[in-house]
Amino acid sequence: MEIGGLTRLQSKIRTSRISREYGIDALAEHLEGYMPAPGIVQVRAAHAYGEKQHRGQFRKTGEPYIYHPLAVARILAEMRLDATTLMAAILHDVIEDTDSAYDEVARRFGTEVAHLVEGVSKLDKAQFHSRQEASAESFRKLMLAMTRDIRVILVKLADRMHNMRTLDGQNPRKRAQIARETLEIYAPIARRLGINSMRTELEEKGFANLYPRRYEVLLKASRSIAGDRRSLLREIEETLSRSVAAEGLTAAVRGRRKNLYSIYRKMREKHRRFLDVFDLYGVRIIVGSVDECYRVLGIVHHRYRPISDQFNDYIANPKLNGYQSLHTTVMARGGIKFEVQIRTREMDQIAEAGIAAHWQYKLGESAGRLGTLDAEEWLGHLADLHEDERDSVNFVDSLRMDLFPDEVYVFTPKGKIIRLSKGATCVDFAYAVHTELGNRCVAARVDGHLAPLNNKLESGQTVEIITAKHARPNAAWLHFLKTGKARAGVRNYLKHQRDDKAQELGERLLEKSLADLGLSLRRLSRADIDRGLAEMDEASLPALYSAIGLGRRLAPLVSRHFLSGDTPVASGKRAKPLAVQGTEGLVVEFAKCCHPVPGDAIHGQASVGRGLVVHRTGCAYSARRTASNDRVELTWDAHVAGEYEVELRVTAANKRGLLASLSARFADADANIENVNFPERGGALLTIRFLIGVRDRHHLANVIRRVRRIPEVESIERS
Repeated sequence: MEIGGLTRLQSKIRTSRISREYGIDALAEHLEGYMPAPGIVQVRAAHAYGEKQHRGQFRKTGEPYIYHPLAVARILAEMRLDATTLMAAILHDVIEDTDSAYDEVARRFGTEVAHLVEGVSKLDKAQFHSRQEASAESFRKLMLAMTRDIRVILVKLADRMHNMRTLDGQNPRKRAQIARETLEIYAPIARRLGINSMRTELEEKGFANLYPRRYEVLLKASRSIAGDRRSLLREIEETLSRSVAAEGLTAAVRGRRKNLYSIYRKMREKHRRFLDVFDLYGVRIIVGSVDECYRVLGIVHHRYRPISDQFNDYIANPKLNGYQSLHTTVMARGGIKFEVQIRTREMDQIAEAGIAAHWQYKLGESAGRLGTLDAEEWLGHLADLHEDERDSVNFVDSLRMDLFPDEVYVFTPKGKIIRLSKGATCVDFAYAVHTELGNRCVAARVDGHLAPLNNKLESGQTVEIITAKHARPNAAWLHFLKTGKARAGVRNYLKHQRDDKAQELGERLLEKSLADLGLSLRRLSRADIDRGLAEMDEASLPALYSAIGLGRRLAPLVSRHFLSGDTPVASGKRAKPLAVQGTEGLVVEFAKCCHPVPGDAIHGQASVGRGLVVHRTGCAYSARRTASNDRVELTWDAHVAGEYEVELRVTAANKRGLLASLSARFADADANIENVNFPERGGALLTIRFLIGVRDRHHLANVIRRVRRIPEVESIERS
């Protein structure tokens, strides 16, 4: 009999080996190197409890489940993290996968450990309508917990690392799903937090499991050239070590191989062949101070010819995750290019441990300013994103955009540096400075020149945002925004605007339906209102108005819930049609099938999620789809304003310059052309469909008269 693809004997041998290497005794022995004895006692107590709770549970690889949380704790112990974090790592699945509760964990090990464990635990899928919604909400919960205590994500990243190491127990489809999530979410989070040691392993194992054939091809290719490159690498190491020492400097010089996923990503993004990726191998030089970094840079450039356009000073301009280093690419013998990275020991510690170094600092490590990493600024942005973006699926999408590895550095007029994702626009910049600035922006000046809001920014530019008092965000901005904060800001504003308009429309629709019954909201008793809300399971009248305005409830049916047995109902009385003002915004939509304009006879159709859809009376499409309860009698408000789309079908003689003549007549009639298409081509006659904007039926009639005067026009009619 097999267990997860292993025989029982193989499973016992594997379990015995794991127990020796990753058991609690091995972990405790490792902790003796940096943790005080009371902390080790606490970690052992957490293991004893976790082992008891997980007893009888096995992983798909066959070994007892407790070895997984122990392995997670070992990963974090190698980063020299505190006892609280390790206890949470050992217990990270007890709330989710056993009958342990938060209160029990808090009572035994303290609220700090319980908070960390609860933060990592997924939500119950049964609470949600779909797997995607459950996954998004669980991830949102994890991110929120991370903003409160960064150790939550450290435990989760270590958990994902061990899952990636033991992915063989999963079927191919599940392996690919987990690997994709790792590459798209968890590895970028590790990068954003500056934890290079975790990022590289997550990327390598994610790549190997998501694209196994591509991984094998690159691995084979890298091995085929490894011999020549390694001998050259040793030569460069020795040359640089001697040169640095000759200048009286102490430095560690070591070679490195770039991970295969980084090579693959560069090949794909820059359309390069494998042999064209020059930094397959490189050299890292670790020195004692910032001044020595720049002195060593001069030594490197003296020994090897630098490639001028491939130098980056991340010491003067750190990355968003706090990463600092000098990067230069030089030419070695045989025309082979090598990347050289130069940094201090403190910078190297940040590069490997990232924000996790903050907790090393708390344990007494000499880590300088590691507690003030710029990654903490990102956590602040993440907390703002959580507040602005209430929809969990949209939250995850915005977070994906925020995890871009490349940045641009731009300046405010006062000289403050604003760091943004590559491809960010003027609107992204405005929201990065302040949400209110983004909400009111209308244009921008880039280096003193006017620029459109969708202008993509480049490093070094100075950006000034031009605002207007009555300006508002535009839903079209969502098509070009590149940062999660900007997208959340626009969505949040539009949602509030939509809610306000929906409540206003819903109240008007309900008043009309009640008037049809000879009633009004003012005449209803508080008892009738409370009873009706309870029957419909609505919390309040504003919530009910919003549901009606968005089409989730029908006003004629809602009005019946407010009738009691002794409420008099007028017979044969109809309320006046509802007046359409044209300014209702997102909750009133003008149908594309018939394009109503002011002056047309109209009616409305309640549509779930769209609100009220306005049709022309006689619209065949509306007649087929509108039930009696959906139909709302409408009229145009006396002060309706704005432009409304209408489609015209023009048939004319196919002569040169026809389109120019038609466009000129539309312009003369003050009608803007929104779209043009040619459904019928060829022959003596040509049919053209124009989508134009008009103010009302009188304006439309004037447009039609002017177009008819063109000699080539045979007919013009409203579609």
